[in-house]
Amino acid sequence: MAVKAGRDKEGRFGVMFKNTEAYAPPESLLRSLAAQMGEPNTPNPTDLDNLRIPAGFTFLGQFIDHDMTLDRTPLADAKADPLALTNFDTPSFDLGSLYGRGPAEDPGLYEADRTRMKVVRNAGGVDDLPRRDDGSALLGDTRNDENLIVAQLHLAFAKFHNRTLATGLAKNLAEAQRLTRWHFQWIIVHDFLDKIAGPEVVGRFLDNKGKVKREFYKPKNPNRPMMPIEYSVAAYRFGHSMIRAGYLLNTRTNPPAAAAIFGQEGGDLRGNRPLPARLEIDWWHFFDVPGKPATPRNAARRIDGKLSLPLFNMPATVVNDGTPSLAERNLIRGVRLGLPAGQDVARRMGVTPLSNAQLGLPDPDNAGWQGKAPLWFYILKEAELTYAGERLGPVGARIVTEVVLGILEADRNSYLKVNPGFRPVAPIAPVTGQFRTGDFLKFALAL
Repeated sequence: MAVKAGRDKEGRFGVMFKNTEAYAPPESLLRSLAAQMGEPNTPNPTDLDNLRIPAGFTFLGQFIDHDMTLDRTPLADAKADPLALTNFDTPSFDLGSLYGRGPAEDPGLYEADRTRMKVVRNAGGVDDLPRRDDGSALLGDTRNDENLIVAQLHLAFAKFHNRTLATGLAKNLAEAQRLTRWHFQWIIVHDFLDKIAGPEVVGRFLDNKGKVKREFYKPKNPNRPMMPIEYSVAAYRFGHSMIRAGYLLNTRTNPPAAAAIFGQEGGDLRGNRPLPARLEIDWWHFFDVPGKPATPRNAARRIDGKLSLPLFNMPATVVNDGTPSLAERNLIRGVRLGLPAGQDVARRMGVTPLSNAQLGLPDPDNAGWQGKAPLWFYILKEAELTYAGERLGPVGARIVTEVVLGILEADRNSYLKVNPGFRPVAPIAPVTGQFRTGDFLKFALAL
């Protein structure tokens, strides 16, 4: 959409590197690349483990993405402005997926006091999200109910909000929302980005006084920042490579409860249904939680040029357009939206680009590649070749970090804007300024 409006135009979406050309290799080459992006059929389950990043960050990343990209633009405005050049919901980390439009317009998300978030005990005897008769959850963003892990993470945020009220740290809805949002934003910066991009990259763009430095993400209207397609269609899709085929959820039973991302319906991790008691998560299997065992813990899958088999060949019940390969879908979408090539972005950053031979493209000297590679694949392989898949490489890390911090800085209600000296303190944080996702879950009593 941003491309059809011109590479210099900005609305809800835009182009971060405006002086790069749209890269459009033949779709036949993209399909040949996608065809080689599946994991081997029988890998050793631990060969692809990313021991630096617990698996919970894969799903925290999805939760962050849903919150950042939630668009509540009224339908009439959206129809009047189909390119989203003037009528659009500015990206932010305001937990709109949790709070919806507030208790007046979305009362089903809240308890009768219009202050606490609604948490229910379902027929299986476990805490769950409020649900309709068809099993779907009442949420500010229904995407958070598509997967049982993300749905349970959403539930943990509701519990954190309620705990700020129960402990007296918040006296009303506005105070509880501010505390919950700011602690969410803190873990995005100081836990998620630290893991995904590296603390030195975060430190390059955020000083110890909370001042954000921008090099390439400079929206024309800093008060209504656009979402760069280089971020949304390429760099942030690194998470697709981190998804495992299945996960351990709890060890309360023998054998322990585990489930596949896509498997037999009713027994896998697909959502839009009440949480089965067997699939309730003990979060220390996904994050480092103080006072809880370190093992067994699911590791994220390495960030590399491969996808786990369930994503490489998704079931027909998940796709609706006859293209089961997530790799193919991502690559072709990148061309249709006008993404620049990976090497072109690297050069703009002053980073020595990787060659197509280094990247392992099929038939790397084929003229159709133009000596370049798709940005999404480039970022995955850059992580694999630079850091053995344990974190993003220079191009991917800088795009993700700069955009996330830039959007936080632009939000007039974020802690970086209102109080850049904010630090989590007791009883929420064990030590002032030391607060990670495991601490968030522990305070929420969501373990």
